[in-house]
Amino acid sequence: MTQKRMPAALLLGLASVVPAHGLDDSIIRQLDRLTPEERREQRCDIEAMNRISREIKSFRPDKVIAYTFGDPVEKGNQLKAPGAVFRSDGDWYRLKFKCETAEDGLKVLSFDYKVGSKIPRERWNEFYLYE
Repeated sequence: MTQKRMPAALLLGLASVVPAHGLDDSIIRQLDRLTPEERREQRCDIEAMNRISREIKSFRPDKVIAYTFGDPVEKGNQLKAPGAVFRSDGDWYRLKFKCETAEDGLKVLSFDYKVGSKIPRERWNEFYLYE
């Protein structure tokens, strides 16, 4: 498990401003500043939040971390994140997803996910989770 990654401040609130149908110009500019790997991961994180909030009405995700329980695996334009988590209404939940983007990392071509169990609050520190 690693806890290194891109500057959290850069894209921390991105999903709250992402329309369900696509990315606005300011988000695209922010994503363009990232390496291709970081861009793909962030774009897939945004897609996870959009899909979960649209398809599972009981969740309102505001943050996804792709690497909490294990590093994502990137192969070409595909990203598999078997150890991801997301936060909804102040609680953290396990998440697995597989995401394929276009070459530029901005357009999501395919996305599959599975929501897992709620992570007990007493374990948050162990996995660097926060309120």
